[in-house]
Amino acid sequence: MASKLWGSRFTGSLSKLSEKFTHSISYDSKLALYDCVASLAHAQMLGEQGIIPKKDASAITAGLKTLIKMVEDGKYVYDPDAEDVHTDIQVKLRKLVGQPADKLHTARSRNDQVVTDVRLYCLDHLENIIALIDGLQIALVNFADKNQDVIIPAYTHLQSAQVVLLSHQILAYVEMLERDKGRFEDAKRRTNINTLGACALAGTSLPTNRDFVTEKLGFAMTAANSIDSVSDRDFIIEIMAASAITGMHLTRVCEDLILWVTSEFNFIALDDAFCTGSSIMPHKKNPDVLELVRGTTSKFPGRLVELFVLMKGLPMTYNRDMQMDKPALFDCVETMEDILEIMAQVFSGGIKIKRDVLKARITSEYFFSVDILDYLVKKGVSYRDAHDTVGAMVKECLDHGRKISDMNVAQLKRYSMHFEDDMRNLLRPEVSVQIKKSMGSTNPDMVKAQINKWKKRLK
Repeated sequence: MASKLWGSRFTGSLSKLSEKFTHSISYDSKLALYDCVASLAHAQMLGEQGIIPKKDASAITAGLKTLIKMVEDGKYVYDPDAEDVHTDIQVKLRKLVGQPADKLHTARSRNDQVVTDVRLYCLDHLENIIALIDGLQIALVNFADKNQDVIIPAYTHLQSAQVVLLSHQILAYVEMLERDKGRFEDAKRRTNINTLGACALAGTSLPTNRDFVTEKLGFAMTAANSIDSVSDRDFIIEIMAASAITGMHLTRVCEDLILWVTSEFNFIALDDAFCTGSSIMPHKKNPDVLELVRGTTSKFPGRLVELFVLMKGLPMTYNRDMQMDKPALFDCVETMEDILEIMAQVFSGGIKIKRDVLKARITSEYFFSVDILDYLVKKGVSYRDAHDTVGAMVKECLDHGRKISDMNVAQLKRYSMHFEDDMRNLLRPEVSVQIKKSMGSTNPDMVKAQINKWKKRLK
């Protein structure tokens, strides 16, 4: 038996440097379980179709089940000298069952074999990522539920703008993650396709039953075109794109928390479990875990571009360049799983709200300028005139160090005849959030309804 699956054509051997350069076993060994599972379905099909004797199919099946158990029990150790995981599994299978193992590769190629393995790997990890996003959303919704009464300053251009419920902002993260989850679910649909049996690129003259393999492996459908089957890596690129967008969203969440935990903001305290100290400044407590999440996610768009460049301009069908899709994929998928899990832990008990600090930060009456503007609009004043009126009033108060509430009704009427004493009721944060009526706003009743909706939906 040739030491390589393709060795029979060659009389010479690869140079040592070429051997090192072409080997992929160091990373594609992650596919061992999926290679065995796919091979098991393929062997059963070969036996059912009479392409190989049933006794040989049974022997191969038994050997593959042994290898599957070895992988699942953590007892599979790949041979570092093997070219790739497919060769390693083939060699190990032959040691277990002997000559029948040589018939396993009938009616398939490494071209369709590897993409099938990768699809199975992706499906498993997509299920996990989707479940982890669910878990993070649940942690966020529970956090919002426990802090429904907390009001915080909200920002545009990182300048104080208006007041909102903290829970309202937390639910914004839930909405972002829901879109992320949808992208992963969408990618899953296009991943859930059986490509095994396409062989090298043209199919086979042997009487295979590809739908049998599709059913055995639990794929949703069988790929319709053998050329596209072995040359398609769109599903990987979609997963990477979904990861890049999700990573971007998580950096925004982390950045808010990193700002809030600073002494300048001081809105929250982060549990020691997610912080480290300084080697020179004993007083420091740094949100390193959040910073590393923010930094680590930079690999997602980088790896996405790597895959785009890898695939750009490749001729049909399979090219060895495609071997390099796996390091990028494995890195991103498994990093994403770690990040989602740790972010769920942060929101499940790693944050303490500094309520007294927040209460003191929302006393400025300028948070309520839009509410005063709306007050005038309700009195029939045009939006532009109302904006000019409130702007002039705020400017004069700022220039003279005065508060709006310091002015009596007569003084207020100098700015607009429509001002009455009831306008003063607007100068409180709890009133500001309560009077919001538009759908999707920070109104406490609406936010509570959203929390309940998400609780039912995620349950």
